[in-house]
Amino acid sequence: MLSVGDLRAHLLAARLAGSVATSREVSLRSYRLFAARDPRVTIGLDPESAWPVRDLIGLMADRCGVSGDPYVTSGCDVIDPERTLVALDAFAGRLSAVARKQAPVLLGTGHPHRLLGFYAALADALSAAGCAVLTPAQGSSVDITTRFGLRTHNLDYVRGVALVREPGLLAAGREPGAHTHSPLPVRTVLSAVADAGGVLPELVIGDHGWVCGAGQLGFEAIGLADTDDPALFVGEAEGVVSVVVPLDDAVRSDYYRPLTRYVLNRACLSQ
Repeated sequence: MLSVGDLRAHLLAARLAGSVATSREVSLRSYRLFAARDPRVTIGLDPESAWPVRDLIGLMADRCGVSGDPYVTSGCDVIDPERTLVALDAFAGRLSAVARKQAPVLLGTGHPHRLLGFYAALADALSAAGCAVLTPAQGSSVDITTRFGLRTHNLDYVRGVALVREPGLLAAGREPGAHTHSPLPVRTVLSAVADAGGVLPELVIGDHGWVCGAGQLGFEAIGLADTDDPALFVGEAEGVVSVVVPLDDAVRSDYYRPLTRYVLNRACLSQ
């Protein structure tokens, strides 16, 4: 069993928390774009409040532990590991609650290269607990705006976790999926379920647009977010997102395994 102390040490050693790779410059740019309501950064959220940059910095300092000084404009961002641990416990609590009810769940990621294994382990454990892990709209096309222009992607599922692939890469095993912040994949999935009169998820688990897009549509959503992803934390502050875990979301995939063990143990879902 992984102790809290051991996990805290791992968070710092792997730079999941503490001094992280995300730069202050990148985070501040995201805050400015969010304040301007740029859809690339709001990622499906329609905030109720204005959220000027100074307020966003204050929120991120409170939720993540980054510097609350707007005049700090360079260097590495910092995530307080204590905030990560508290949020992981809350995250585990939501998993435990949905498992006790054996309620249907949907998992999706815009970070398949890094986080697919984390979510897949959750999907396995929730399925074993009797939850239906939903996989609707597989193969559906989603047009996503990228830095290269509009690109058509296809929805796919790996071990119960939704992701998108570029056309021609649907064959399993060659490509883990495309990185995306877009809320369009989760909107496509939920729309397909509703149109078919199928079972809707009681909990959506993921990151980026999967969380904000689902939360904005009224579904309970929990997820992981870095310091340059203010939308999830704004969603949490406004009650649209249930739980957000602050951590670096782009370290090596194996560095998330201790978090998986910790969360499943806290949720009483260890296999």
